[in-house]
Amino acid sequence: MAAGGKSFLADAGYGEQELDANSALMELDKGLRSGKLGEQCEAVVRFPRLFQKYPFPILINSAFLKLADVFRVGNNFLRLCVLKVTQQSEKHLEKILNVDEFVKRVFSVIHSNDPVARAITLRMLGSMASIIPERKNAHHSIRQSLDSHDNVEVEAAIFAAANFSAQSKDFAAGICNKISEMIQGLATPVDLKLKLIPILQHMHHDASLASSSRQLLQQLVTSYPSTKMVIVTLHTFTLLAASSLVDIPKQVQLLLQYLKNDPRKAVKRLAIQDLKLLANKMPHTWSRENIQALCESALHTPYDSLKLGMLSVLSTLSGTIAIKQYFSSAPGAAATTARSFDLVKLAQECCYHNNRGIAAHGVRILTNISASCQEKDLLPLEQDAVFGLESLLVLCSQDDSPGAQATLKITLTCMVKLVKCRPHLSQSVVESLLTQLHSAQDAARILMCHCLAAIAMQLPVLADGMLGDLMELYKVIGQSTTDKKQELLVSLATVIFVSSQKALSSEIKTVIKQQLENASNGWTAYRIARQASRMGNHDMARELYQSLLTQVASEHFYFWLNSLKEFSHAEQCLTGLQEDNYSSALSCIAEALKSYHKGIASLTAASTPLNPLSFQCGFVKLRIDLLQAFSQLICTCNSLKTSPPPAIATTIAMTSGNDLQRCGRISNQMKLSMEEFRNLAVRYGDLYQSSFDADSATLRNVELQQQSCLLISHAIEALILDPESANFQEYSSNGAAPVESEYERRMMSVFNHVLEEVESLNRKYAPVSYLHTACLCSAVIALLKVPLSFQRYFFQKLQSTSIKLALSPSPRNPAEPIAVQNNQQLALKVEGVVQHGSKPGLFRKIQSVCLNVSSVLQSKSGQDYKIPIDNMTNEMEQRVEPHNDYFSTQFLLNFVILGTHNITVESSVIDSNGIVWKTGPKTTIFVKSLEDPYSQQVRLQQQQGQPPSQQQQQRTAYSRF
Repeated sequence: MAAGGKSFLADAGYGEQELDANSALMELDKGLRSGKLGEQCEAVVRFPRLFQKYPFPILINSAFLKLADVFRVGNNFLRLCVLKVTQQSEKHLEKILNVDEFVKRVFSVIHSNDPVARAITLRMLGSMASIIPERKNAHHSIRQSLDSHDNVEVEAAIFAAANFSAQSKDFAAGICNKISEMIQGLATPVDLKLKLIPILQHMHHDASLASSSRQLLQQLVTSYPSTKMVIVTLHTFTLLAASSLVDIPKQVQLLLQYLKNDPRKAVKRLAIQDLKLLANKMPHTWSRENIQALCESALHTPYDSLKLGMLSVLSTLSGTIAIKQYFSSAPGAAATTARSFDLVKLAQECCYHNNRGIAAHGVRILTNISASCQEKDLLPLEQDAVFGLESLLVLCSQDDSPGAQATLKITLTCMVKLVKCRPHLSQSVVESLLTQLHSAQDAARILMCHCLAAIAMQLPVLADGMLGDLMELYKVIGQSTTDKKQELLVSLATVIFVSSQKALSSEIKTVIKQQLENASNGWTAYRIARQASRMGNHDMARELYQSLLTQVASEHFYFWLNSLKEFSHAEQCLTGLQEDNYSSALSCIAEALKSYHKGIASLTAASTPLNPLSFQCGFVKLRIDLLQAFSQLICTCNSLKTSPPPAIATTIAMTSGNDLQRCGRISNQMKLSMEEFRNLAVRYGDLYQSSFDADSATLRNVELQQQSCLLISHAIEALILDPESANFQEYSSNGAAPVESEYERRMMSVFNHVLEEVESLNRKYAPVSYLHTACLCSAVIALLKVPLSFQRYFFQKLQSTSIKLALSPSPRNPAEPIAVQNNQQLALKVEGVVQHGSKPGLFRKIQSVCLNVSSVLQSKSGQDYKIPIDNMTNEMEQRVEPHNDYFSTQFLLNFVILGTHNITVESSVIDSNGIVWKTGPKTTIFVKSLEDPYSQQVRLQQQQGQPPSQQQQQRTAYSRF
């Protein structure tokens, strides 16, 4: 379960005893020195694990030097093992500090008499090309080995040449003629030519090199018409064009020409594969004529496999800008109707094709056209798309083969896309899905439930009548005994929760609980409870969590479930709020807070060092503080009745010049309340910034909580504290961003309603009247009546990113300070490694890391001289871009004042959109600034040469400063 999910760093041990970096390296070194070949090989192949666990340069440098020694003196099998380790650990190569020494040890083997040893060395050099791209001796060895008479060595030289060409412009320019001579030479065997040609794909470093390579490839395509040669040459041609970018339109035309004119199926298939690559990479370079030519080829080909390939290219293009160009740049576009376009004809023809894959691409093209082209004459295509989707749905839902499931996924994705941009089609799409659910296979039912939930999240289209159908189906599934049953129970329950957004009727709850008791395991019940918490059905969630408490194996899981039960109970208390009954509102909030406090105690007990639940604790603490602030605000509003302004309030207001004093103590209380809400909004902002790994729905949820705090603080200011300068323009919603969930939809409608109320009251009545306090209390109750949604990140972490910092110099003992003389600067080197979980970059990727270094004087030693302010502290910031998840930079720090300084290094992350995330970590070291010996000597001499009275005077003069 979520609470006990192991941290992604925990699996680095694989059950081995934990060792520090040095001990681990010593252990492997012992294996390398062993006399037994088996033990040496075992030690070599364990190095990649060591690099993964301790990815800092100091260890990696030592380890690679040891491996280079093994490579130099070992036999060919050991060399092969070292080669494999080097290839596996490619991203750590740039951390080698003594590159020259490493290369020298490896390179010595190139002079061996054994061609296999030379071949392994060449492959080793090729694998290291990223760190030694311009080594001339390596370039020379590769050139020489290309002329070898040993096939193994030549193949290794080709591998090395390809790798060096990709990295080095000089090498690519130098080797290009050699490669072309060998390819065109009659003495070179054909199988060698086939291996040499792909090297040309790396000749993209400048325009002239790319151009000469294209000419050579053009000659090869015409000179060698055999199937294998044409396939290899065309593919190299495509990869070269994709890298050099300038020749893509020409390449598309060339491939289309081969697709149309070459009779060989293998060549046509290769052309289609390359066209797909170019369609993905550069869709905007496709002209209308290119798409038209592809449509004609697809219309005329008799082979289904080729038609399928061409349609997959067209369906890729239909989701991009290319489709708009196709329709807008049509000759006489005004005169032609949509259905007369070849692309549309092709898609309509394929929608009902007996090959599922072709039909899927056909409906995908129609869906994409309907979604991206809003022209009037293209509107009839909507119905064609819907009919095509419905027929595919019927076909695929009856079949549980993997092919049918893949097609069904495409169909359902198209349905969601179509409904999103054409809401008026939602009713018919949902009805066809519900009708089909009864007769479908279980695997298809799960996918269809996901689709229904996605549609219902966007548009509340599932009416009560449809709920009846779903409940019937739920009963049927509960009695079935298939292996997909558990998954299906969760999917169907999700659809039911989404569709009955307001509240679950007792009948629905009874049915769900009954089926869970009869049929499910604890994990299914937990997943359904989790979905109920996400959808705001907290009473259902509470009952399910309660039933699971006794079914878990560990204390941490028990506390986790208990905390979820308490949070659900707390949110359930808030559903009893009534519009105008403020005293009952206070008791509801108090009841909710009681449960929340129990829950947070339980949640703290559920956390472990590997899984500290920091987001969950932060979110819940903020919710508790928000509820307390709401409660305080209602009490403050009530205080207008219980403690009205005194009779002399007007006089006090006139003498102080502050008009708000007329209202008595409520004005100060409102001011405090407004500050409290602003402070909460800042804290929600901090929580948002620290949640780099959260999914977008969770972040949106945190943002909505923040906006509710800002809304209330704005309402207090606009109604009571400063009605004159209240500005409603910046708060008005500009309906640009689409609403993703029912929770967001309801929150936004509450925001808009509250703003309208505040705006209508603003400046009509002098503050503070009962109308103002009633408006604020109503706003609080309206916000609390929307059931809180606990989003995915609260339960599940799909992306995991952390940064590990290493500072040098660093003391042996963390509490020990580093000694620095006060006339010198300390060069602080900060190295870092970015560590990922199983799905790196799922929601956002790290663009750069921002390092902030600051120092604070902790304790002074010696005399208190007058020092310029600039020298008192160090405050520096640097941004570094990680390469292969590693970064390093240096800071120069001044410590002029004698004493102990505390240096803090804090890292934050900047994603690809330029947003800063405060992910941490924070590392601290201590520095002791000592007086330099020369100054100390001069000072002592001065002190000894002066009479005691003067010395005393001097000291008192300094102490005055």
